[in-house]
Amino acid sequence: MFPDDAVTDDAFLGGRLQLWQPKQGYRAATDPVLLAACCSARTGQSVLDLGCGAGAASLCLGVRVQGVVHSGLELQTEYSDLARRNAARAGIAFDVYEGSVLDMPRPLRRDFDHVITNPPYYPPAGTPAADTGRDTALREQVSIADWIAAAKRRVAPLGWLTLIVRADRMGDVMVGLGSSMGSITILPVAARNGREAGRVLIRTRKGGRAGLRLLAPLILHDGDTHPGDRDNHSPAAEAVFRRGEGLGALFT
Repeated sequence: MFPDDAVTDDAFLGGRLQLWQPKQGYRAATDPVLLAACCSARTGQSVLDLGCGAGAASLCLGVRVQGVVHSGLELQTEYSDLARRNAARAGIAFDVYEGSVLDMPRPLRRDFDHVITNPPYYPPAGTPAADTGRDTALREQVSIADWIAAAKRRVAPLGWLTLIVRADRMGDVMVGLGSSMGSITILPVAARNGREAGRVLIRTRKGGRAGLRLLAPLILHDGDTHPGDRDNHSPAAEAVFRRGEGLGALFT
């Protein structure tokens, strides 16, 4: 458990959600917020968040869609504890379990309407982060192929898998999805117009039959350069990050 002086109190969704996060370690930024905005869950549906960290993605989703049945899996005890504390504070029911995607706790070995995930995507080789918790959250200890396979097993027939990954790992994800997942829609995410996409959001349906779609990029910032110490989000990004809106309109 992180002591009180080792966490910060951070506002998300324009202050509609407050999250405690470690001062040192993995800290949620834009990825889980975008992941939540991409999930098409409706009231009464079940959602499993694989690698939920301190709960940012699930709780952002819970603010936008009331009455979702949230479950989460997190490997690191300190982060799963924060996720439970953050959920209680937000008044959102969130059953968080500790364990690995390779050996999920028994209550999670069932079908879910939606599975969402922001898997670790830095290759195993390379210089580790100074903070062990951050390194564990970001670096592959389980291959993306095994992570995707575990996620697919938890998706109900005609249910949805939604994930965000670095753009250079999209090929690995597509291989991992295989033939059981169809109706794949890919939304590239770029910092600015004319920049390469650094992330991709992928939504796919188990047993879906629609063809693959590659959407126009979601641009996060206006202008060519950052204008100093102030936000310059694009209107689409502002709607997600400040007002907690979803990205569903882009997928229809």
